[in-house]
Amino acid sequence: MAGKFELYEDKAGEFRFRLKAGNGENILASEGYKQKASAENGIASVRKNAPDDARYERKDTSSGKHMFNLKATNGQVIGTSQSYASASGRDNGIESVKKNAPDAALDDQTT
Repeated sequence: MAGKFELYEDKAGEFRFRLKAGNGENILASEGYKQKASAENGIASVRKNAPDDARYERKDTSSGKHMFNLKATNGQVIGTSQSYASASGRDNGIESVKKNAPDAALDDQTT
């Protein structure tokens, strides 16, 4: 099963998206956007930037876990991962985003 983007409206009325892997696991989440079109632009940016390893910022959390941000060409964060127990888990998450994002279907839950 292929990955998909879920576009939704949160409780605060902001638009967000998340990228899910084929197994249904969340692998990337966006910030909140005031406009739906901005969230859709974010999805397009993830699709464009996901294959480029240089766009991933690998980080460690204050609690010793591992996570990553996907950044656009202008350096702005366009997606954030969950926390992983190991660096190898984080790296597998990055590979999953690279594989799933470019061709992921869009599930628009705002309509």
